[in-house]
Amino acid sequence: MHRKFVLFSVFILISVAFSDVLKATELKAFTSDGCSAFPDGTIKQKQLWLSCCYQHDVSYWKGGTFDERKSADLALKECVADVGEPTIAALMLAGVRVGGTPYLPTSFRWGYGWPYLRTYKPLSQAEHEQVKQSLKQYESHWQSMGHDK
Repeated sequence: MHRKFVLFSVFILISVAFSDVLKATELKAFTSDGCSAFPDGTIKQKQLWLSCCYQHDVSYWKGGTFDERKSADLALKECVADVGEPTIAALMLAGVRVGGTPYLPTSFRWGYGWPYLRTYKPLSQAEHEQVKQSLKQYESHWQSMGHDK
């Protein structure tokens, strides 16, 4: 009897803990923190590769498959290398490959726009539509404030 009660209690606790994850399918509004825990540029050019990080943030926010993450990370590396910083690009690639896993509850994980523990999974058509609408709202807001992005 005691063992059944303990098992039942554990089941209830797990169910409550994950209920928000299981129910929530809404994409959070897009946010970008630039290059996360990395500088956005050099001392002289403070935002040299910031646009690279912005594009990377869009990919990470919306998430998707493992291959899509790998492509996003390689695109970041290529973009930073193209602004003349191949060594920084290699460092950034190493950082995002380790720190961007969807399994860590960070604000910059793969798929951070979705509830935690989404992991790697293709976006449905409805999810693609949520992404499109959210980005449209974000860009419209920033343009109305007189910014590019």
